[in-house]
Amino acid sequence: MSYKYIRENKNSYVIVKSSRNYGKFDTIDDAVFIRDELESNNWNLEGIDEIYKLNDNYIVVKVIDDRIHILARCRTPPSKKTIDSLYKKRLRNPNNSKYGLNVSRVFDTFVIKKRIAGDDYIFGYYDTLENAEFVRNFLMDNDWDVTRFNEIEYDDESGKYMAVDVIDDMVYVLGSSENEIDIVNARQDFLNKISKHRLGLVNHDYLGELTDKLPELEEKYSLKVQDDNWSLTDTANPLDDIIFKLTPFQQSVFDAVNHSTFDEIKQKLIRYKSKNFDKKIERNIEELMELGLVEKRGEFFEKRNI
Repeated sequence: MSYKYIRENKNSYVIVKSSRNYGKFDTIDDAVFIRDELESNNWNLEGIDEIYKLNDNYIVVKVIDDRIHILARCRTPPSKKTIDSLYKKRLRNPNNSKYGLNVSRVFDTFVIKKRIAGDDYIFGYYDTLENAEFVRNFLMDNDWDVTRFNEIEYDDESGKYMAVDVIDDMVYVLGSSENEIDIVNARQDFLNKISKHRLGLVNHDYLGELTDKLPELEEKYSLKVQDDNWSLTDTANPLDDIIFKLTPFQQSVFDAVNHSTFDEIKQKLIRYKSKNFDKKIERNIEELMELGLVEKRGEFFEKRNI
């Protein structure tokens, strides 16, 4: 067997002729096969087919950036749809990395970022890789134009319907389902999630950019946050009713208030320390003040007598 034009690297075999790289392959057999096909086509890449029968398998081949890639091996001839799907997957993840192009992970949040004309642009934050991949794939297929999203899109990869909104040029997935989505319900759930994150009930870091936009989003959707965390009823002592309906962390903050400065409250809550700890305490103190349970006198926070 001749190995002409084939160079062996540490973990691969590269076809090179006249200083031109025609592709990198995992096995010597693949490299020899593709080299022979190139020779039979006078080294013309346009003569390379998409499917070849090799031994007992069919191999799917694509020319990407003037280099030949073997995308997959199949036991039966693959359909055009399968070939197109494999091609798109390779474009989205050419180096077989963990998340593919333009997607990274920061703690529990997936971020889509792309460099355009020398500047980095953030296109969205997501709590699941599935949502991030859906948005990234759609953007790659549509020249990174966020205006092309419909309010509901179908994702061929996951087989799910995706409720989508673009807010300040950022793409948000409001919800997803294998069945058709009610966009109103998806928007309502989305608002509720933002509200709960703002109140410290749950940790949705990917929604952090929206906590100050709730009134604007309520107006946009013609919906109101449905807050079932506390309510006032006509009781002899409204304070009793409110306290038992506070969130666990709100209750802890309320208990820490006793003619206390912010630093003293923070010290009492140190066992709950987490990301954005100071902001979380400030937000919950503000909520307690809005409920009329706490007031500020100078540097000190006091429980109100109701």
